Amino acid sequence: GLFGKHFQSVLLRKIIDEIGLIPCPEARYNRSPIVLIENKLGVESWCVKFLLPYVHNKLLLYRQRKQWLNKDELIDITCTLLLLNPDFTTAWNVRKELILSGTLNPLKDLHLGKLALTKFPKSPETWIHRRWVLQQLIQENSLPSLVTKGNLGAAPLERIHQLVQEEMNVCSEAAGRYPSNYNAWSHRIWVLQRLGKLTVKVLLDELASTKYWVSMHVSDHSGFHYRQFLLKSLIGRTVTDNNVLVQNQMVNEQNPSLQMEKESAGAEAACAEDQSLDLPHRLEEELELCTELIDTYPGHETLWCHRRCVFYLQYHLSHKLPLLSTVVSSVDSSDETLSNSHHSPATSHMAQAMDVDGLNESGSKQGYNQETKRLKRAPMQDSLGPEMEYLFIDKVLSTCRDADQTRFATAYRKWLVTFLGQ
Repeated sequence: GLFGKHFQSVLLRKIIDEIGLIPCPEARYNRSPIVLIENKLGVESWCVKFLLPYVHNKLLLYRQRKQWLNKDELIDITCTLLLLNPDFTTAWNVRKELILSGTLNPLKDLHLGKLALTKFPKSPETWIHRRWVLQQLIQENSLPSLVTKGNLGAAPLERIHQLVQEEMNVCSEAAGRYPSNYNAWSHRIWVLQRLGKLTVKVLLDELASTKYWVSMHVSDHSGFHYRQFLLKSLIGRTVTDNNVLVQNQMVNEQNPSLQMEKESAGAEAACAEDQSLDLPHRLEEELELCTELIDTYPGHETLWCHRRCVFYLQYHLSHKLPLLSTVVSSVDSSDETLSNSHHSPATSHMAQAMDVDGLNESGSKQGYNQETKRLKRAPMQDSLGPEMEYLFIDKVLSTCRDADQTRFATAYRKWLVTFLGQ
């Protein structure tokens, strides 16, 4: 009990931005097991086996109505418990009740979750609770009336922008602490959909901000898949904006005197976004990034998988194939995550076409010859993309000495042959 109070007093006295365990099998000195250096909090590991069962049993007794705890005690116990075991759902549920009753400031739970993620960056329950807290914050009644330190005088839109920036930072830190952190990148997508509203500016900012990160984590498939989500969302957003513009034009043709100012403003906004967007150029830049990373870091399958997706998007965009409608429906879904974003017909078709690594060599060579002849007969503007990809593959195969790189390049060529031949 005394240790728990000391633990809480440290958290209250100073803003902690990281926690961790200090390997120490047994207590060697008659002193507190808490080590505080600047804003970093360390707990000697020997005390966890005593503290965790204590706070765990105390909370269970409270839930079973066998022991009474006041609100301050509940906040202290759940905080201690969640920093030691953030996947204990009951503790998060107790804090939900405290938030709904107005006893606990929801922003404190965002900070608690951020702190827990420094030690347990993949904790599913922490990410789930974080989304629940954000939903409470963005409700019409709670967000405008929320007055907290650091947010005084901020307009609702500014507060939402602050929340988005904070969540992006939390996700980046968690992704850096655990490789291919699926939960962190899924949360990042959710934040963009619910808070960022997938605006073109937000999507472009995210593309720019994650470019360096993926360049430093070339084997992190979740990070590259996030960029694929951003590119698909940009395509979907552009089609949505164009469709709205066309619908407005049709309405105004029937009723010329109605919504003239709205049409003008919408057209100007659409033109401004189109000028800054230039989707073909964005996809070309992404292919150039793939080329640079594949040349610099040979033998990473993640880079080749990302290249397949980028070429797929580029091909469908240039040929105006029906990928766009499926992307619009998928990115507008409020429950979109990293997993179910694969479920649209277009993306499932891509995954199906990618799975051609088992083709025999004779069949693939024949298909390659047929495809090459077909490309030579096609107009230059249609075949430029595929021809450039084949040239890139030939260059990699002729200069690379890495066995994995050769295998991935060969598999990519097989996929190209299969995809372009359909």
